[in-house]
Amino acid sequence: MTGAVVYALEPDLAADAFQGVLVASGLAPRRPADDLERLGRMLAASDLIVTARLDGRLVGVARTLTDFAFCAYLSDLAVARDVQGRGIGRRLIAETRAAAGPEVSLLLTAAPGIEGYYEAIGMTRVPQAFRFDRER
Repeated sequence: MTGAVVYALEPDLAADAFQGVLVASGLAPRRPADDLERLGRMLAASDLIVTARLDGRLVGVARTLTDFAFCAYLSDLAVARDVQGRGIGRRLIAETRAAAGPEVSLLLTAAPGIEGYYEAIGMTRVPQAFRFDRER
């Protein structure tokens, strides 16, 4: 892996490619990674999918739901473990923000233990957020 990381919008990202990044990143246990049909529905309903490729290999994905006018929810940020620490996650977030536009606020839910990463890159913790957990 010697080339530059290439970032792109990939609205038609395949479910099996997304699955591979979820597994490589360690995020698979927190997602329905064993259900390609469900991953496909997740991708199809996404408004913004930003990818990172290194030497052609998909190493990162940022999957977002947004109205491109006011708000965006960055639902999945996955970077393969073997390339973490190279700024790929930070750049995926920056590319997502740029594509969503300057009028849009970006919200995400951090995986347990990762909160410090988001604070370190300048995101503000939002203690007023609420949610209902998935039933399945």
